[in-house]
Amino acid sequence: MAGIINKIAVFLEMIKFSHTIFALPFAFTGALLAAGGLPTIRQTVWIVLAMVGARTAAMAMNRLIDAEIDARNPRTAVRAIPAGLIGKGVTLFFIGAAVALMMFAAQMLNPLCLKLSPVALFFLLLYSYCKRFTALAHVVLGICLAAAPIGAWIAIRGTIDAPALVLGGVVLFWVAGFDILYALQDLEFDRAAGLHSIPVLLGVNGSLWAARLFHLIMIGLLFTLYNLMHLGTLFLVGILTAVTMLLYEHLLLKDGNLEKLDAAFFNMNGYISVAIVLFTAADVLSK
Repeated sequence: MAGIINKIAVFLEMIKFSHTIFALPFAFTGALLAAGGLPTIRQTVWIVLAMVGARTAAMAMNRLIDAEIDARNPRTAVRAIPAGLIGKGVTLFFIGAAVALMMFAAQMLNPLCLKLSPVALFFLLLYSYCKRFTALAHVVLGICLAAAPIGAWIAIRGTIDAPALVLGGVVLFWVAGFDILYALQDLEFDRAAGLHSIPVLLGVNGSLWAARLFHLIMIGLLFTLYNLMHLGTLFLVGILTAVTMLLYEHLLLKDGNLEKLDAAFFNMNGYISVAIVLFTAADVLSK
């Protein structure tokens, strides 16, 4: 029993389960806007389970597929699979369980969610191979996480509507932007290994500007969503809060100094997603 619990603990650490905070608040944002208020408890539970299953499967697939690359990279050699803390067979089992959870939760929500599940799984799998042939892996990752608010919208309404796609775009460019920043720490290794990324393509300074551009587009899409759904002052305050945090994030890295990357990546992006869902909830529920 203790061995099983230890394997689960190692697996959860390997997939950085705590980082679910990045996408889950945006799923709730999509659900709040689709419902025009609070979704039902049943809808909320199945949305959360679908999100957890999808992200768990995605991260585990990425760790499994990249195990050999991770073993050669000093920064990632300590990850569970290359370090021998967990086997590939066990990881495959957890991936299967996570995919089953995602599919079952999608079925419990509505038929369209279930029909679109294979599309989500395709992009989740595609992302893990992208760095081998394209610098646009960051964009594909953004598409993967954009499925969170779009999926939550579909879970509530059973349709794909313009506001859902705009909110998905917000997440796409937000994630792609901060993933470019995160990839800077592997720039030299990726070059030597023949891997592709925006930092490899554009260098440090070009990557900083690409991330700034992506986050500027993200803010523009938030204002588009504000106008499209005729949202109120509290949502606008949420946008301005996100702008302030993004400015701070980029100021931390303005000279290409990666010593503050953890603060910029983990702290600020976690705060941004939480701030947006809180101000969305306040705006929607105040009407």
